[in-house]
Amino acid sequence: MTARSDGGQQAPSNREYAVDLMRAFGGAVIFAFPLVMTMEMWWLGFYMDPLRLFIFLALNLAILFGLSCFAGFRDTFSLKEDALDAFAAYGVGIVASAALLTLLGIVTGEMAMDEILGKIAVQAVPASIGAMAARGQLGDSEDEDDKKDKGGYAGQLFLMVAGALLLAFSVAPTEEMILISFLMTPWHGLALVLVSVVMLHAFVYSLEFSGQEKLPGHGSVWRTFFSYSIAGYGIAVLVSLYVLWTFGRLDGAGPAQIAMMTAVLGFPAALGAALARLVV
Repeated sequence: MTARSDGGQQAPSNREYAVDLMRAFGGAVIFAFPLVMTMEMWWLGFYMDPLRLFIFLALNLAILFGLSCFAGFRDTFSLKEDALDAFAAYGVGIVASAALLTLLGIVTGEMAMDEILGKIAVQAVPASIGAMAARGQLGDSEDEDDKKDKGGYAGQLFLMVAGALLLAFSVAPTEEMILISFLMTPWHGLALVLVSVVMLHAFVYSLEFSGQEKLPGHGSVWRTFFSYSIAGYGIAVLVSLYVLWTFGRLDGAGPAQIAMMTAVLGFPAALGAALARLVV
């Protein structure tokens, strides 16, 4: 460890940074592997609209930057370090995804370069989030609660966005998600919305999970419910709509079908929003 001159903080040694990177690779593989085994994910980078793909990748970098501020794969002491770690996490995600896709024969040398790059770029999104969250999952998270608390209410909502995006992204490309939305009646959709809200609230505040949130401030239970749980589900809905648009699921769909697909995708998105605040 070498001492910093701007406040007494200590920068990590090369060995410590190498350990952090290896832990990040572990997180990337854990998060990416289930999606690497999904056929729909193999084609996303090939048929996605280039502009939507670019926006999605840019948003991923912004998410990684925010995660580095609150719960990065190593201690950081400045916005510059957080930005560098965001790029490092995405780099780890790219390398891990390329290695897995090649190992499984999903990417081969006979493929066109744009297809190879597209597949790796899309798979690198969950892998990079896994790399950034690796410290909380695989490392020493002793100080993580203090780090997250610095973000206050906005920071908690941001973590919900990251968690909702990750789980919504893992489900949205599948045909089963579309099939479920056709099989369900409007009453099923309404019930699923209510279950999603109750589940989000229960996961974070009612069940005794490690890392569970305390009721913030001195507000009432109802104030907490509307400020966090309802707001969290609103985030899940917005993230679901964005992911559906990114993957072209909204193209040509009517309002009723869009509402049903959003309700279906909002369920895993709400679960992701709740779990992100517990495990990131």
